[in-house]
Parts: sequence; C-alpha cells; structure tokens
Amino acid sequence: MATIRKLWSGVVTDKVAESLDFYVRYFNSEVIYEGEDLWVVVLSVGESELGFLKPGLEFQSSLFQAPFAGQGLWFTVDVDDVDAEYERIRALGAPIEVSLRDEPWGDRHFSILDPNGIGVDIVQRLE
Repeated sequence: MATIRKLWSGVVTDKVAESLDFYVRYFNSEVIYEGEDLWVVVLSVGESELGFLKPGLEFQSSLFQAPFAGQGLWFTVDVDDVDAEYERIRALGAPIEVSLRDEPWGDRHFSILDPNGIGVDIVQRLE
C-alpha cells in the first residue's frame, strides 16, 4: 500500500468565486491554483487544501460534474484560540450559526455557513 500523505477535499459548485472570497476573508486562505475564468480554485486552509470546481465541465469525468446539493457536509477548522477567532470572524461580519460554546466531549467551538451551505465549525480542543 502506498503511504497516504494527506487528504484534501473539493466541492463542485456554481459558487466558486463566492467560495474563494469566503475562505480568503474568514480564514486567510491563499490561492494554490486558480483556473482561467475561475473554473477551479484550490486554496490553502492552514496546512490543508480545499478546492472548488464548477459543475458540468465537459472535460471532467461525470463523477465531478454534478453540483453539491447544499446539505450533509461540514468542515472543521482546528484553531489554537477559538475565542480570538470568534471575535475576529464576528467583527468581519460573518453570521454566527452556532454560538461559541463548550461541549461535554472537550471541544469549544462556534459555526458559520459558507456560500455553498456547508457548515464550518471552528474548534479548539480543550485539555
């Protein structure tokens, strides 16, 4: 078996530009790759990567053509100071979907919604 180096995700969406703006604004993402006419973008999110791809591109396999339907997916962004992130992201005007709170399993977190309807949970794991 080959050694797995990392897992990164992509979302097929009509909202590539909006997704790019969202992750750059709220998570200081950098563009790793941007296709001409914004047909695809791959972003850094911390040490991870996240891609967005326009649907229905004939040169893509049918596996990558149908758009995400907007339900049943979440991303977690693991941070070292969730209170500071809450204040920073709130000050930028992001609507908070889940208020900052502690969970019995040891997470302190809050959540926002990306342009595709994906819940983004910003988490600090407490000791």
